[in-house]
Amino acid sequence: MNRVYIKTYGCQMNERDSDAVAAMLRGKGYSLVDNEFDADVVLLNTCSVRDQAEQKAIGKAGHLAKRKRKDPNFILGIMGCMAQNRGDELVDKLPDLDLVVGTQKFHRVPEHLDSMIATLQGQGPRPDTIVDLAEELDSQNTIKSHVDDKLQVTAFVSIMQGCNMKCSYCIVPKTRGAERARPMDEIVKEIKELAAKGTREVTLLGQIVNQYGIREFPFVDKKSPFVQLLEKVHDIEGIERIRFTSPHPVGFKDDLIECYGRLPKLCEYLHFPMQSGSDRILKAMRRPYSIEKFRSIIKKMRAVRPDMYISTDVIVGFPGETEEDFELTRKHFEEIGFDMAYLFKYSVRPDTTAEPLGDPVTKEQKEERNQILLEILGKRSLERNQALVGTVEEVLFEGPAKKGENMFLGRTRGNRVVLVKASPRLVGQFAPVKFERATASTLFGELVLEGVEAQSA
Repeated sequence: MNRVYIKTYGCQMNERDSDAVAAMLRGKGYSLVDNEFDADVVLLNTCSVRDQAEQKAIGKAGHLAKRKRKDPNFILGIMGCMAQNRGDELVDKLPDLDLVVGTQKFHRVPEHLDSMIATLQGQGPRPDTIVDLAEELDSQNTIKSHVDDKLQVTAFVSIMQGCNMKCSYCIVPKTRGAERARPMDEIVKEIKELAAKGTREVTLLGQIVNQYGIREFPFVDKKSPFVQLLEKVHDIEGIERIRFTSPHPVGFKDDLIECYGRLPKLCEYLHFPMQSGSDRILKAMRRPYSIEKFRSIIKKMRAVRPDMYISTDVIVGFPGETEEDFELTRKHFEEIGFDMAYLFKYSVRPDTTAEPLGDPVTKEQKEERNQILLEILGKRSLERNQALVGTVEEVLFEGPAKKGENMFLGRTRGNRVVLVKASPRLVGQFAPVKFERATASTLFGELVLEGVEAQSA
């Protein structure tokens, strides 16, 4: 009864939450398995950002419920944002669920499973579904455990929970609660422990990561709490690369921009959500900046780091988006020259201020606009990667590639995926690679460092 499989939907924060739950379960004697078929317990960590993400998880849960009817001791749970959003409604829809755990209760999963398994192994009646969705003080401080049975070359580190922004399309403030920051010293301690176990790169996570501690901690020497944290992480021995996601244009001040010029470990990569290129739509989205303000920040960033790689988020088909609005998005998207982007077709979310606006932009219009941006992105990404062919950059190797004998995957500081024929000894190491060819998404190269084996003998 102690084999657990966790399936994760959604963002890096969900991945981090799943990793923390896995580590906590392992600490309680549970075994984590790689597929649902070997598991006694399946936990779905869910996403609510778009309706499609919820429907995928509900469909998966419905499929797993069939197994439960054949095996009454099989345990099925839903965690995370959809659990928080839908709550008891999920139990009505999926009566075979055993566990519904919200975003502030991940750390309670082991004790809930312990209790459920103890009851199943006893002679009493089958326990009712456990629904645990309440807010919990200091829950932001519970996402700190990491699975330590394998080398984590790169690691996500949650520095805060929740969001105080009121974007009209976004359900996150409902599912994640208000902003709560972890103490700086606790974050530094977690990263030092990761470094001691071989982690070389960390990504600091927050819903609005540059707003970290803005209400809890003071500015020092005109530096925001987030910049102070970056400096402390930069000083940790063994950590060689630092990234963060996702920031907001509001609060992205000069003290943060200047970090890219003075903190060598801070990678020249930034995920910077634009959402729309139309000021009218940005206002309707309750995004409190203009497109010119957004572009001025990027201009400053590139003045400090001309080789900056920038990715973004864009929503097409927001209610009321006209052809003229989309043309502004297309224009700015192309002119800025993003290296990567997450492109979303608008999806109505319950209990958001945009919900009453409905979904008037047709699916066909959304798809057409999405494809236009995808074509621009593909062309730009290919050009940027092809410009690297023949050059040499340092690559951090993360592990075996999914395909190809003796092929290993790594990333550049600019977050470009690199595939190289190499030896397993290279995992967790940095090595210079000469790029031989490129696609829009991947660089292919050869090791150039003397003394490093290209592949096993």
